[in-house]
Amino acid sequence: MEGNSSGGGSSVGGGVAAAAAVVTPGTAGVVGGGGNDVELMCKTLQVEHKLFYFDLKENPRGRYLKISEKTSSTRSTIIVPSSGISWFLDLFNYYVNSDEHDLFSKELQLDTKVFYFDIGENRRGRFLKVSEASVSRNRSTIIVPAGTSRDEGWASFRNILADINEASRLYMLSNQQNSESPERLVGLSDDVGAGFISGHSTQQPAPPTSELNVDRAVDLPTQDEIGNLGVSKVIRVDQKRFFFDLGSNNRGHFLRISEVAGSDRSSIILPLSGLKQFHEIVGHFVEITKDRIEGMGSANVRTVDPPQR
Repeated sequence: MEGNSSGGGSSVGGGVAAAAAVVTPGTAGVVGGGGNDVELMCKTLQVEHKLFYFDLKENPRGRYLKISEKTSSTRSTIIVPSSGISWFLDLFNYYVNSDEHDLFSKELQLDTKVFYFDIGENRRGRFLKVSEASVSRNRSTIIVPAGTSRDEGWASFRNILADINEASRLYMLSNQQNSESPERLVGLSDDVGAGFISGHSTQQPAPPTSELNVDRAVDLPTQDEIGNLGVSKVIRVDQKRFFFDLGSNNRGHFLRISEVAGSDRSSIILPLSGLKQFHEIVGHFVEITKDRIEGMGSANVRTVDPPQR
C-alpha cells in the first residue's frame, strides 16, 4: 500500500510518526505485477523528513517484507525474505540498545542476499544505512535517521519490525493449521498402507508458508494421543513445500509426507513402525553431505572491522 498513507498517524516522538493498516487473510487485496502478490500487512513511519513504507506480502514463491524509503525527491526499496525479518529485528535491537561507542557495522547473509548495516553521521545527526546486495537486482539502500533524541527513529523502526514479525508468525501458524489435516486427506482410504499416492487432488493447495525450523529429534505423542490429535508440520525448501501429517486408519498409525510444488502434489505414507529407521537413514545422508549443505539456507551475521585510519 505504498503511497496510500501519509506520515500522519499518532506522534511517537519528536519528528517521528507512525500509521498502520492490516489486511486480514480473508480480505487481502492482490497487488503487484501479474496479480500474484497478496498484501498481508502495511505500516507507515515518518522519521524527520522521510517516510518509510513497510509492506508484508506473499506470492507463490513465499512471504517477504518490502521496505521503502521516500523523500521529496527519491525512493529506494529493499526486499527482506520472511526468514530475515526476525534477524532485522535483532539487529535494530542491537543498534537501539547498545552504547554509541559499542556499535559496529554488521553484515547479514540470507540465502543469496547480503544486507549491510553501517552507522554514519552528518549535519542532521546519526543514521543507519541498510543496503541490500543480491545477484538478481541492483544494490539498493535505505537510510534510517536515529532521530532527535534517544534514537527514537531507530526505536520506532524496531517497533514496527516487531509488529510485522509477530504478524508474519501468526500468518505462518494460520497457514499451517489450514493445511491438510489427517482427517481430511484426499485420496486416502482405510485400505492404503505404505506406498505412493499420485497428486490428483481436487483440493486447492494451502497457501505458501515461510520456513519453519523443525528439530531433528521429535517427541511423538503416544499411540492413543495420535488418534486424537492432528499433529502436523510444514517446511519450505526452495520452491517446494513439504507437509508432515500424523494419521491413522484401520491398518494402524502412519506419517504422510506430501511434496507440493506449484499445483503438483505427491505423497508417501510411512507406517509408524518404520519411522525410526526412516529417521536413521535421513540422518545418515545429512551426515555424509553436511560439508556441502553447511551454511546453506541459514542466516549469517558478522561484525565488520572499522577501516584503518
